[in-house]
Amino acid sequence: MLSHYLNRRRLGAYLDGALDDGTARSTAAHLATCGVCQREADGLRRLRALLQQNIAVAEPDWTGFWPGVVRGVDAAKMARPAPAARRAWRPKWALGGALAATLLVSVGVWQFGPGGAPSDGVIVRSASTGDPGATVMVYGTPERDVAVVWVLGLDAK
Repeated sequence: MLSHYLNRRRLGAYLDGALDDGTARSTAAHLATCGVCQREADGLRRLRALLQQNIAVAEPDWTGFWPGVVRGVDAAKMARPAPAARRAWRPKWALGGALAATLLVSVGVWQFGPGGAPSDGVIVRSASTGDPGATVMVYGTPERDVAVVWVLGLDAK
């Protein structure tokens, strides 16, 4: 059944001589034994003969082709005005500028805003560790009981 389906799909290519030798031999063998495919091949042969009888292919007239192309290009040049110089919208620059402005406003409000800097100042203490490349830094404000501790420069060993 699958062989019949595949060979039936190849009939047009077989009649045109477009199959490789092995496929053409297997299609010819199937065509010799299958009545359905023989009838379809005969129909395709008759159709080809009718088309060849009734259709005369005229040579195309290319005399006006290139002048028409040149006219079309010239017309397109004349119809379209030169582009005006303008600044292009650049979303990356706009986004970068907006982020920079937001950062500057945030720092300004944080430093000079309603609360301002703490009046008592910030307490920062540094201490050394046994490791010569490491530093411990403690940050806290007098009005809060919270401290932040950073240990910098310690390598995992």
